[in-house]
Amino acid sequence: MTATRFDPVAHAAAMRAGGFWIDKSYDEFLQRTIAGTPDKLALLAYRQDRPDGRRFTYAEFGDVISRVAASLRRRGIGPGDVVSVQLPNWWEFAVVTLAAFRVGAVVNPLMPIFRERELSYMLECAESKVLVVPKTFRGFDHEAMAAALTPVLAKLQHVFVVDGAGPNAFDAALLSGEERLGPPPVGDIGPLLGGAMAVLMFTSGTTGSPKGVMHCLNTLMACNIALAGRFGLDESDTMLVCSPLGHMTGFAAGMLLGLNIGASVIFQDVWEPKRGVAIMAQEGVTFSAGAATFLTDMCEAVIHGAPKPACLRKFLCAGAPIPPALIERVHRELGAVVCSLWGMTESLSSTLTEPERALIKSATSDGRELDGVNVKVVRTDGSPASVGETGALKVRGAQMALGYYKRPDMQPFDADGWFDTGDLAYIDDEGYIRINGRTKDIIIRGGENVPIVEIEGLLFKHPAVLSAALVGYPDARLGERACAFVTLRPGHTLDLAAVQAYMAEHKVAKQYWPERIVIADDLPKTPTGKIQKFLLREQAKAFDDILEKVKT
Repeated sequence: MTATRFDPVAHAAAMRAGGFWIDKSYDEFLQRTIAGTPDKLALLAYRQDRPDGRRFTYAEFGDVISRVAASLRRRGIGPGDVVSVQLPNWWEFAVVTLAAFRVGAVVNPLMPIFRERELSYMLECAESKVLVVPKTFRGFDHEAMAAALTPVLAKLQHVFVVDGAGPNAFDAALLSGEERLGPPPVGDIGPLLGGAMAVLMFTSGTTGSPKGVMHCLNTLMACNIALAGRFGLDESDTMLVCSPLGHMTGFAAGMLLGLNIGASVIFQDVWEPKRGVAIMAQEGVTFSAGAATFLTDMCEAVIHGAPKPACLRKFLCAGAPIPPALIERVHRELGAVVCSLWGMTESLSSTLTEPERALIKSATSDGRELDGVNVKVVRTDGSPASVGETGALKVRGAQMALGYYKRPDMQPFDADGWFDTGDLAYIDDEGYIRINGRTKDIIIRGGENVPIVEIEGLLFKHPAVLSAALVGYPDARLGERACAFVTLRPGHTLDLAAVQAYMAEHKVAKQYWPERIVIADDLPKTPTGKIQKFLLREQAKAFDDILEKVKT
C-alpha cells in the first residue's frame, strides 16, 4: 500500500478558506499608509560608522522603492528570479526587498557573516541573478569577495555594492535614473502571486548543512497578521529592529511586520547596547524583538548610564527559554513586558505569550498557538503526550514553509501536514508549550534525563552569573555528565563547589547537578543571540579528551 503524502494544494485551499492566506502584496499595505500618512516616519536606519541615521517618510520610502524596482526590471529581473541580499540592517535591505517583490522576484536574505564557503553554495543553489553587498562591513571586504565569486557563478548577472564607487555602486546603478515602477492597483497582487515562493532563506542554524527554506507572501502575511493581533501592534508603534535582517526574527517579525502595519521602523546595524538603548529612548521605541541576551544587555546598559527607554512596553523574545529572573528584571528596571515566542525558519512565529499574561506565562512557557497555527507534543510511538509530559514537538498551519528548495527528496511534512521540529517540549493545562531542549541537546546521565532548562534558569538566578548554558560531555560509566558554561558579573567569582552548594541549597536532585564548570568571557552565539551549544559540547568533549591523555 502506498503511504498517503502531504497535499500542498489541499493545504493552500484550507488556509484560504480559513481566512489565513489573504493573497495580498506588501505594496497594498504600503499604498494605504502612504495615502493616509505620507509624511510619517517609515524607516530610520542607524549605522555604526555614521552618527546620524538615514530617515525616510512613507512617501520618500515609496518613491525610492519605485526607482529601484524600475532599475531591476530594466535589467531583466522579473518573476522567479532570485535577488540575494547580503547586507547589514541598512535601509537598502528594506528597499531592495520590496522592490524585488514588486517585479515578482524572490528575495534571498543572507547573513553578513557568511564567507566564500557558505556563499558559493547558497548562491549556486539559488541560481541568484543579483547579489547586493556592502563595500565593507566590520572590517571585511565584501566587494572583493563578491568579485572573486562572480566568475564561478554562471547565473549571477549583477553585483551591486552599497557604498561602492564604480558603475555597479548601489546609488549609481539603482537610484540614478528617473524611471519609476509604481505599485499595482489596489486589489491587484502584481506579478508575485500569493502562493509562489517570495523568500528563500537558508538555515544557518547551529548544526547540519544549510537548507533553502521557501516562504510565500501568504505565509509571511499570516505571520505578520497573527503577531500584530496577539501583540496589539498597529500604526502608532515605533519598532527597533536590531536582530539581523538575514534571519527571520529581523526580516519577518521585524522589518516586514512593521512596514505591513504602517508603524515606524528603526534599524540598528550593529548591536551596541548603550547606543541601542539610547536610540530607544530618543525615538520613543515601543516594541522590539530578539534573544534573551539583548534583554540582559539593555538592563546592564541602563545601570551603567544609558537613558531608560521610557516608551518601551513590549519585547518579543525568541531563540531559547527566558530565565524567569530576567523577565522580572526587565519589568522592574525597564518597565517592559517580555513575551516569549517559539518559532523557526520553517514555521516562522508559531507560539506566543500575549502581553496581558507575559509576567506569569513567559517565565514558564514559550506561548500558545498563534491564529492559523497548530502544535502538538507526541511520544516516541506517535501517541499524544499527557499534560506536562515531555515529547517531540510538531507544528502545522498557515505560516509553514512551502518546503526545501531543490530538495524533493526531503519531504518535511507528514500526510496531515505536521512538521517535526526537532524540539522537545511539553504542554501545560492551559495549552501553553514549554521548550525543554532539542532532541540533540538532551543530557542523559545514568538513564536520567537532566532538566536542562530548569538548571540553566536556576544558574541564571545566582548573583554571580550573567549567562549560563548546560551541555553534556561523555562519561564511560554514566553515559553523560553535565558541564555548565557561565559568564560572570564584574567583580564576582564562582567555582564548582559553590555551584554544587547552590544546587543543594535549592534542593535540586544530585543527579542533575553540574559536574564541571567552565568560566568563559563570553558564550558562542549565532548573530541572533542564540547560544551555539554544539560548540560548547565540542569544547567540553575536547577538555575531557585532554584529561584522558594526561591520565595515560
